[in-house]
Amino acid sequence: VYVDATNQIAGRLASKVAKLILSGRRVVVLNSEKALISGSRNSVMRQWNERLELSSKVNPIYGPIHPRRPDNIMRRMVRGMVPRKKPSGDTAMKRLRVYVGQPSDVKVTKLTAFGDTGATRPIPGYVTMQELSKNLGWSG
Repeated sequence: VYVDATNQIAGRLASKVAKLILSGRRVVVLNSEKALISGSRNSVMRQWNERLELSSKVNPIYGPIHPRRPDNIMRRMVRGMVPRKKPSGDTAMKRLRVYVGQPSDVKVTKLTAFGDTGATRPIPGYVTMQELSKNLGWSG
């Protein structure tokens, strides 16, 4: 299943994708940088920046490792909705591919967009994954 994340709310999209990969389907999410995060711009940016301050006191390299790229943020959102410590969740995550943009080697016949994951308010009222990633330090 090829899913287009353009103008889709990220959390709702992640729950649909998690359901599909747990049922045994292979899912490819394209244009992850165009997914939307709901909430006021200031509060979204503040909450994500506060999350970056979490680290190990012993040695920060031990984690938690914080994703900054849009595709990794989306993959992490889906991972939070899958029982990843069980074998079913581990194999389900192997069925997921998330891309920034649309790679040239992926031949898409039909893109799927879930109807109930779309934006309900005007698009400028949301924060895109690209804006969030730029704020977190992604240089892409």
